[in-house]
Order: sequence, then C-alpha cells, then structure tokens
Amino acid sequence: MSTLAHTMMTAARSTDSGLAGPGELDRYPYAEAPVADRVGAPVWEAADPELGRVGRRAAGSRGRGLHGQLVQQLGQMIVSGDLGADRPLVPEEIGQRFEVSRTVVRESLRVLEAKGLVSARPNVGTRVRPVSDWNLLDPDIIEWRAFGPQRDDQRRELSELRWTIEPLAARLAAGHGRADVQQRLSDMVEIMAHAMGQGDALTYSRADAEFHSLLIQLAGNRMLEHLSGIVSSALQVSGGPVTGCERPTDAALGHHGRIVDALAAGDGTAAETAMRQLLIVHPEVERVVPAPREH
Repeated sequence: MSTLAHTMMTAARSTDSGLAGPGELDRYPYAEAPVADRVGAPVWEAADPELGRVGRRAAGSRGRGLHGQLVQQLGQMIVSGDLGADRPLVPEEIGQRFEVSRTVVRESLRVLEAKGLVSARPNVGTRVRPVSDWNLLDPDIIEWRAFGPQRDDQRRELSELRWTIEPLAARLAAGHGRADVQQRLSDMVEIMAHAMGQGDALTYSRADAEFHSLLIQLAGNRMLEHLSGIVSSALQVSGGPVTGCERPTDAALGHHGRIVDALAAGDGTAAETAMRQLLIVHPEVERVVPAPREH
C-alpha cells in the first residue's frame, strides 16, 4: 500500500523551470514606461494585503521559492482582472510592493510571458495581454481561473473538454494490452475504495487523478497524453463540482471499476460508455454534456 500511495501522489503536472537564459534578464529593464504613462493610483493599492512580502509566505510556493510565489500572485491578479492592460507592469513597482529583488521580478515576468499573460516590448513596457493570447491549457492558468471571477466558465469548459478527451482515451486504451498499467489502474480503484471507507477525501482525489492520468497514457496517443495535465488540473481544482470524480461516491467508484473491467476485456465500446457515465455522475454536469448513448 505504501508504494502505491507514493505512486499515487505523483499526478502529472507541467511546471516551468523559471530559469532565465543568458542575456534574457535585460529584456525587462526597470525604466519600462515614462512616469506620465502611469495613470491612476498604483494597482497594488487594491491588491490583497496578504499578497505582500512574498518572502515571508510559506504557502503557494510549490517548491519554487520567491520566484514561484511571485508568479503565482501576479498570475492570480492578472487572471482576476486586478492587473489589466490599461497601464504597464513596472518591475521596480512590483519589486517594491512585494519586497523581492529585480532578478526575481524579471524571472517571474519571463514565466508569465511564456504563459501568454504578458508581453514585453521596447518603448511600450510590459503589459497584460488579452485573454485570447493566454495559454488556457496551462495548468497554472486553469487553476487561477478556477479560483477567480471566471470560475464558472472554467469549470464548464473543463467539463466539456474532458467529455471530449477521456471517453476517446478510454476507447483507445482498450486496444493496448499493457498489463502493468492496467494493474496500476486496478490498484488506484482499490486505494479509492479504501480511502472512501476511511473518509479520506484527499487520498481518494490523488488516486483519482492518478487513475485518469494513467488511462490517458494507456491510450497510446501522444497528443492526448500531452493533455493529461489538463485532466489532472480539472480534478485538483476545488470550489464546486466539475465531475462525479471529485466526490467519493459509490456510483463514481463503480464506474471506475467498470472502466478497468472493460479495459481488461479489450472492450473499447464498454470502456467509452463507462467513462461517459462517470463524467455525468454529478447532476451539475448534466447541464453541460449530453447523456451517454448506448452503442
């Protein structure tokens, strides 16, 4: 059980290294915009006071130190609309507001640029980009949207995307005789069942995320596998039901078991049907996706 538990807790998730390449720090000079362009009160005045003093915050860093914390905080502020395109993001102001070095600020802006949230141009400065330019498949942006004003849209979009991805992955996975992966899927169902009996929602959710990630890997489609981080993010965000997988229920557990049985039997149709049934276990999702068709 302990070995499986360790495996279970390693759900796939893409992360940025956050390391600037040679010469890249100079892309974010401090004098980005004339003082005259800085209209209105500093945007930081409206920010949550708890976001200040990044170095003193232990939570939310994801093991990436000051740089990771600042990326998290600036990203949340951009996605929530607290930081907009009406004025440039001045690194000097950011450094003073959050009490971090210019290196931390520049590396953080570089990561946000890679996610499509900001752009840096000479004589213009660093500005927030429109939503259409954001990498909406980035796990961080998925999480920030799920906790911000766009939470309802984010949950609906995730549900619709999963409805497209996972039934197909289940059908394809039935054609791959990977006994080792199928055994791990079965192990995850056992862990989920045990966790549900113990009232351990955290262990249940981690095993659930591992189950869905493994299933997509088993499909043998590299493009689908690239999207596994989206599914993991969908299962990890909280604040309201996205699918029946989020809550430990007998119905959800039963559908997971039927998926495993269908894969073992090589029955792609049954695996696809069971996955569709799993994704509409919770009534909230029935508004988003159609009822499953019998094949």
